[in-house]
Amino acid sequence: MKTRLNALLAALLCATTLPALAQDIVRHKIPGSDFPIAQAVTLPPNATIHFISGQVPPVVDKNAPADSLAAFGNTKQQTVGVLNKIKDILGGMGLSMSDVVKMQVFIVGDPGKGGKGDVAGFMEGYTQFFGGAQPNLPARAVFQVAALSNPGWLIEIEVVAAKK
Repeated sequence: MKTRLNALLAALLCATTLPALAQDIVRHKIPGSDFPIAQAVTLPPNATIHFISGQVPPVVDKNAPADSLAAFGNTKQQTVGVLNKIKDILGGMGLSMSDVVKMQVFIVGDPGKGGKGDVAGFMEGYTQFFGGAQPNLPARAVFQVAALSNPGWLIEIEVVAAKK
């Protein structure tokens, strides 16, 4: 009797666990919008979550002073450079940009744009990686900050990736 009860309990446990394992990551669109971010992202219980530290832009001009904008480029160039670094980090973990579920972006005011963060330049770089051909959009926040640790950096991006 005890063996039959254990078998029944095991069968019930499998029956209640299997649907949870079949769940997908759900990206909730912003209603009535085609803006290339998700309003929210829901992860199933079986998703593995990966936190990628904030990445800063690579040097684009080695002849420029290491703490200058000329060394790192404008906001669009820096965004593309940072997102390529993130893409490489994810690739090394067996992940891709389509696995990014959350992004935080820190933008410094661009002196050439009156001290305002160049969100348009950021979006030009961002949409090369999200939206369009790669439709898995992350939830995202963009902050303008007073400064980053190198005066030549206009952007830093951190992401959370998940895969079931």
